[in-house]
Amino acid sequence: MYKIFDIHTHTYPEKIATKATENLGRFYNFHVDRTGTISDLMSNCRDNGISGFLLLGVATNAHQVRNVNEGIAHDMAVGKRAGFEVRGFAAMHQDMEVFASELDYAVSLGLCGVKLHPDIQGADIDDERWYPLYALLEAKGLPLYLHMGDDRPQYRFSEPRKLAKILDRFPKLTVIAAHFGGYRSWEEAVRYLKGRENVWFDTSSALWAMTPEFARYLIDELGYERIMFGTDYPVVSADDELKRFFAVSMTEDERRCILYDNAARLLKLPQLKDSKF
Repeated sequence: MYKIFDIHTHTYPEKIATKATENLGRFYNFHVDRTGTISDLMSNCRDNGISGFLLLGVATNAHQVRNVNEGIAHDMAVGKRAGFEVRGFAAMHQDMEVFASELDYAVSLGLCGVKLHPDIQGADIDDERWYPLYALLEAKGLPLYLHMGDDRPQYRFSEPRKLAKILDRFPKLTVIAAHFGGYRSWEEAVRYLKGRENVWFDTSSALWAMTPEFARYLIDELGYERIMFGTDYPVVSADDELKRFFAVSMTEDERRCILYDNAARLLKLPQLKDSKF
């Protein structure tokens, strides 16, 4: 029996969840499995033995940022009352005039990092408008979560080489590179991100697009100590994603680390007594 933390989830207010998931499916041209509400996320976690999750915000314009972050804080509180270990990362947008005050407000709400989705926001991750935010996160010791990669030519906002450029400029910035460091850009992720000690990775929205053998290759190249399990809820259901995860050959230590221990180290979750770390 493994303890599991889902490092990559998104929720939406009940009144807009249907529209939000429909728009998400339309943007990526795929079917979204779940409803996107906090109640459905918790149900999906309970059904699959998941004890906690990280909620990630995304803002499509600067005016949405505060509402999105307050919504994440609300859903965090709902999850904690239900007995889950919950963390939240704030949304930010490149058109904001000042990042500092909004970041301070997000931290006051209990959020402990920032999530950017460059495809949806329409801004390269190495756009210099982001640099003041990266500098703030680096100075405060707060992690940055990035959607990474895309195989469509019009959505090359988050290529691994661009992240390497950011890491060179902000060497103490902690980054979680989603989707094994770059959706369908995995060889590029290995080339540019392998061995970067301040970069972490998640498994979300990736395992269904590769063989178990290729997933094993990425774990070997990127290092299991820096990889965390994620579903990308509501895109996929946890039961399907866990089946894909357990189809990949791993040692017991590797499974424990990826399913829980690595997230525990990064987010300061309760450590298990028999944890490797």
